[in-house]
Amino acid sequence: MPGPVPSPWIVLRRWLAALCVTLLAANPMVAQTPDRPLFLNDDGLPTLAPLLAEVTPAVVNISVETRQDVESNPLFADPFFRRYFDLPPMPQPSPRQQMSAGSGVIVDAEEGYVLTNHHVVAEGDRIVVTLKDRRRFEAELVGSDPGTDIALLQIEAEDIAELELGDSDRLEVGDYVLAIGNPFGLGQTVTSGIVSALGRSGLNVDGYEDFIQTDASINPGNSGGALVTLDGRLVGINTAIIAPSGGNVGIGFAVPANMAHAVMDQLVEFGEVRRGQLGVMIQDFTPDLAEALGIESGLGAVVTQVEPGSAAEEAGLEPGDLIVSVDGRPVAGSADLRSQIGLKRIGSPVELEVIRDGDAVTIEAKLREGGLVASLTDDRAMDRLSGAELRDLEPGDPMFGGEPGVLVARVDPGSRAARSGLMAGDVILAVNRAPVGSLVELRRQLAGVEGALALTVQRGSARIFLVMR
Repeated sequence: MPGPVPSPWIVLRRWLAALCVTLLAANPMVAQTPDRPLFLNDDGLPTLAPLLAEVTPAVVNISVETRQDVESNPLFADPFFRRYFDLPPMPQPSPRQQMSAGSGVIVDAEEGYVLTNHHVVAEGDRIVVTLKDRRRFEAELVGSDPGTDIALLQIEAEDIAELELGDSDRLEVGDYVLAIGNPFGLGQTVTSGIVSALGRSGLNVDGYEDFIQTDASINPGNSGGALVTLDGRLVGINTAIIAPSGGNVGIGFAVPANMAHAVMDQLVEFGEVRRGQLGVMIQDFTPDLAEALGIESGLGAVVTQVEPGSAAEEAGLEPGDLIVSVDGRPVAGSADLRSQIGLKRIGSPVELEVIRDGDAVTIEAKLREGGLVASLTDDRAMDRLSGAELRDLEPGDPMFGGEPGVLVARVDPGSRAARSGLMAGDVILAVNRAPVGSLVELRRQLAGVEGALALTVQRGSARIFLVMR
């Protein structure tokens, strides 16, 4: 005699459980151990609870106290004013305290090292780390790197958990991830999602970016928290979101663990990141540029200029070279090349695979202090001239008028450069009266100007000044 027919709800639960078992079994990222068989609970339903019990104690809350001087009306500090109105002596204003909060990840329990974001602890006077078990510790700032938005703290604590660093280079779009942090001061919170994209850049044009994009919810307060794969390894430090409405819309970004690890090693050793530099100006390799150079279209970064006396010049790099890999790792574009070089120390040898005149060439360079790896497409120093296509103007150029400068080859209508008055055919000779004879010099001068700037421009037979703000 057949048994009772199960309800549709029970059938659905069993079907979902079977589906999850199948998917998890096919996913190599899932740790399958006797204590955690495919993340199923006692009822046979999928759960992440055993994993979270292991990893969440290593994710901490970070409170930052900043003291700011209170500004007062200078008129009240004038002795004549106070005497005229018979006011008592002016008391000294007390500094105003501001509190902010973020998250962090313990990555070395023995040394007490905690990774977080630079922007979480920047300018903090007092940093307190609170563990999941509510123990609180004063933290020391070991070092911080604004370029990657990574900071390293150290606490003196016993019996604390740590997260093992994973290999973020092995991540693929579609891998499951968990974001753990302390959003909005609510306390530790876990969200889940997938890796939505890899190699994202352009959020901070001064930075070294290779972000992991995820749809796991990241909100204010999550900064510095953990992005974890289903095998319990740390693959990213949650950093930023795109939030046009002020809250999470499913576009969050994390610094890859490999990048954070490289920065951490230098912070431990030097207290700062000492970047080696190649000494080139670069731009993205586009299909149009491939056609112009007669090179098969693909990925990479094109060298537009080599700085004299740089590591690049010594190694033999030339303008027009297409850099396609660094130490065997492919180069996706100018931002990627800048990030890869920017994570290597001064004196580090690098092997560059280059396409020159259609032939593959291997070039070995030794990075030096100073110099630059600057992109013409993502450099904040050049942002005021966005929309203008620029190139060096040297003797022998048909547009050369007797002194070197930077030629404005084209200006996009409606762009920032066009609104500032730049026109195609203009030659930029100086920035705030400091002569510029090349794109490298123009970038350096622009990088040092925070307020209004005046460009000295040769336009036909006239020399004019364009003021930009």
